[in-house]
Amino acid sequence: MASVNLAPQFTDVTIFEGEGGGYYTWSASLFPLLSEAKLGAGKLVLRPRGFALPHYADCHKIGYFVQGSGRVGIVLPNSPKEVVLAPKKGDAIPVPLGSVSWWYNAGEDNSDVEIVFLGETAQTYTPAQFDYFFLAGVQGVLGGFSTDFITRAFDLTQDESDQLLKSQTGSLIVKLAKNQTLPDPCKDANINMLYNFESAKPSIHVNQGGSLTIATAENFPFLKKVGLSANFAKLDPFSMSTPMYTADASFQLIFITKGSGVVEIAGLNGKNALVAKVQSGQLCVVPKFLPVAKIADEEGLEYFCVVTSLEPYFAELAGETSVWKAMDPSVLQLLSTWIRGWWNFSTPRLARAKFLFLQRNELRIGT
Repeated sequence: MASVNLAPQFTDVTIFEGEGGGYYTWSASLFPLLSEAKLGAGKLVLRPRGFALPHYADCHKIGYFVQGSGRVGIVLPNSPKEVVLAPKKGDAIPVPLGSVSWWYNAGEDNSDVEIVFLGETAQTYTPAQFDYFFLAGVQGVLGGFSTDFITRAFDLTQDESDQLLKSQTGSLIVKLAKNQTLPDPCKDANINMLYNFESAKPSIHVNQGGSLTIATAENFPFLKKVGLSANFAKLDPFSMSTPMYTADASFQLIFITKGSGVVEIAGLNGKNALVAKVQSGQLCVVPKFLPVAKIADEEGLEYFCVVTSLEPYFAELAGETSVWKAMDPSVLQLLSTWIRGWWNFSTPRLARAKFLFLQRNELRIGT
């Protein structure tokens, strides 16, 4: 673990960039833990009228709208009908393995749409990367078949086959004409397939501290399709999230959506694994079982996190559900006589704490 680079990183690979937008990823060479843990992450930027061509992928992932609003069409495996969604900033969309989808920025406010994808890569051909299979374009999967197979499969003439394969000259992302129309969003589809972390009631809210909104299969059943869960945290200026670790061997993929701060990860054998400044646009990966805590700078800190477990279990090292609080004082005394005295004095405050926050260089507890 000591040799693994855990430093937060910006995307380092440009997969595609064009008039309609771009797609960027974090590579295994920059982030070796992605490959070791079979994880992946990518960022899609759609400029006004940018259209990501229909495709499917060899992974389960969750797409999060960091900026802007758009339209998404998705055909789930074994589904006879396309579902069209109208996601906006703060929306998360689970995308199951093998689903066919397209993504579009209607350009209504003339701004870019930014979507970050976080997920697992256990089934992918390329380690730590999401492999995409496009239905059309210069990289379309049909291009892998001979013309004879295409004419027979679709009952086409030679000329019709050529048009099918060659009429779309774009790749990955294209810019649509102003008069191009796309299907309208399906009624009530957003309720079942989208989860908006900005409008949802926080699972935890601390005055002058921050908030944590959690989505699991219990409150967002569509997550069962991908076997992942997600959460979104807002830390007020100088706030600190309580140190915690995943007690079920799951990993955390954390994308900083706004602000800046410091992330610390405790490593093996009482050693520090990471102390690093984080800022908007960076990705941080937290290994299984390692405790992590974050402190916001003066501008605050917001981040979206995907956990590789449908119903993750987090163990807190401080706060109202801390493992310290669960232990008998006689056991604590064996660890340190100071710990027992400190605990007796601090228990009423710590029992109420969900977030810690700093103010004027003093450590205080938000309740």
